[in-house]
Amino acid sequence: MTLSFAEIVGMDVAKQALLLLAVNPALAGVAIAAPVGSGKSTLARAFAALLPAGTPFVELPVGATEDSVLGGLDLEATLATGRRVIARGLLARAHGGVLYADGLNLLDERAIAHLISALSDGVVRVERDGLSEVHPARFLLVGTYDPVEGEVRRGLLDRIGLIVPVPPQTGERERAEVVRRNLAHPPNGDAEDETTMLRAMIADAREHLPTVHIAEEQMQALVQTALSLGVEGNRADVFAVQAALAKAALDGREAVDDDDLKLAVRLVLLPRATRVPAQEAPERRERETTPHAQGDQPGDPNAPNPAQATLEELLLEAATVDLPAGLLDLPFAGKRRSHGGSRGAALSSRRGRFVRAVAGDPRGQRIALLPTLIAAAPWQKVRRAERNVGACLDVRREDIRVKRFRDKAGTLYIFVVDASGSMAINRMREAKGAVVRLLQDAYVHRDQVGLIAFRGQQAQVLLEPSQSVERAKRALDVLPTGGGTPLASALLAAWRMAQQARARGIAQVTLVLMTDGRGNVPLRAAPAAPPSRAEIQAELQQIATCIRAEGIQAVVIDTQVNYLSQGEAARLAAWLGGRYVYLPNAKAAQIAMAVAPR
Repeated sequence: MTLSFAEIVGMDVAKQALLLLAVNPALAGVAIAAPVGSGKSTLARAFAALLPAGTPFVELPVGATEDSVLGGLDLEATLATGRRVIARGLLARAHGGVLYADGLNLLDERAIAHLISALSDGVVRVERDGLSEVHPARFLLVGTYDPVEGEVRRGLLDRIGLIVPVPPQTGERERAEVVRRNLAHPPNGDAEDETTMLRAMIADAREHLPTVHIAEEQMQALVQTALSLGVEGNRADVFAVQAALAKAALDGREAVDDDDLKLAVRLVLLPRATRVPAQEAPERRERETTPHAQGDQPGDPNAPNPAQATLEELLLEAATVDLPAGLLDLPFAGKRRSHGGSRGAALSSRRGRFVRAVAGDPRGQRIALLPTLIAAAPWQKVRRAERNVGACLDVRREDIRVKRFRDKAGTLYIFVVDASGSMAINRMREAKGAVVRLLQDAYVHRDQVGLIAFRGQQAQVLLEPSQSVERAKRALDVLPTGGGTPLASALLAAWRMAQQARARGIAQVTLVLMTDGRGNVPLRAAPAAPPSRAEIQAELQQIATCIRAEGIQAVVIDTQVNYLSQGEAARLAAWLGGRYVYLPNAKAAQIAMAVAPR
């Protein structure tokens, strides 16, 4: 059973954001951040029923290729008609309607770039395979994602008005109501009436929107609130005003009121906050709200406006109440500045920007249709004569051209942290700080981090490759320390993680080992006598040589003090063909600097 928009439980703020978007297309889009199983996808699809009949509702899948996003040559129609026929892509097909993306944070980098361009320009430009077309693409974006799986690219969030963080459903009553509504059979008969009513409300509000008025002091109050919250850029100010106007129109009012402003702060400004607003001293507030304070003359344009100052206080007070506990984990808080740059690019046969077509085996690769037809065209008369056939297309294996792509080469950093011995707690703390520093730029470089810790008898994978700062923090918070040092097990686990990453198209892998290099636990327990130190060292050397042969970069950070060290970590770095860094009192910043590409 599919629930209607009105029947979905526990998503009231997200519902309100979608209604505002339906009323005011100037808001451009809604991003709903909610945990898995919260109903965000169901809500987004139910939103389609509130739109006027015939409104396009197009889904953008996570695995969408550049061909499907932009469009391109329709080969079947081209061959049938004898002239080039261009097929519209998903962005152009959403023109005049809604584009829905589930997993907004998991979209391919090229798809995100085209999406940002369409939101900015309202058109899609197809310049590829010898084609040059421009298609209109003005649509509303509705995106949903789970923040645990990584954040949405900031450039995309900048171009949509409304961002809705949805907390997990924890109340027993609310969760029970979700179950009841999903099991209801037949479905609630009022659902269709409620959908019809909401559709009529939206239509009436859209017609009423141009007549809604917002006062100058209200706009100034929104701008000042944005500044107090550390919101960057002017787009957010414009979106906040548009959200307030939409709320007033939806309520059938001619002018914006305080509740409209508060909702605009909650849906537009708060998710973009980068700091907690400073609380002004009571005497300063009193002075600013007192008319003609300190000799201000009536009519002075620089004199404080008492009504505006009071309104700013009201909005800041509402903002402070609604500030999320994890403010610093919001998309805009920890990523105010990026010292980015290209990590280089790698040729790929699967994804990225199409750069050329080459002859090749089509199995497991993407065929370049137009270059293939061009290669086959000169031979058609000869082949038809050989086969004594009429006007048919004869494409042979040697004509086939496959696509080569250039993809931004993100790096997987595999942190392997020694959780044994007395220094373990310090290592884990500093490793956590270094991981967080590296992940802060991950959205620019497409980097990921994996975590492996080792203690006792074997290594443990704490975090599969991820861009999520929050997941990395949690993974490093729960591991006990002390015990033996199964270094060989850790190297083997890192090798396997690197191989899996390579299979997924991650070409660059950097192994970061935080250890003193003193492994004392073999991969397999000996049946009788425990293995000697030399046997354990031989095992480590063998695994390290295999890792080196795979072309995996390595950095060994020696955490042992000099007078206790016997050179084990330096020897391990030599076996791995990697860099040796001596940091007995390693700090997070030093580790991140040592690991960063040079």
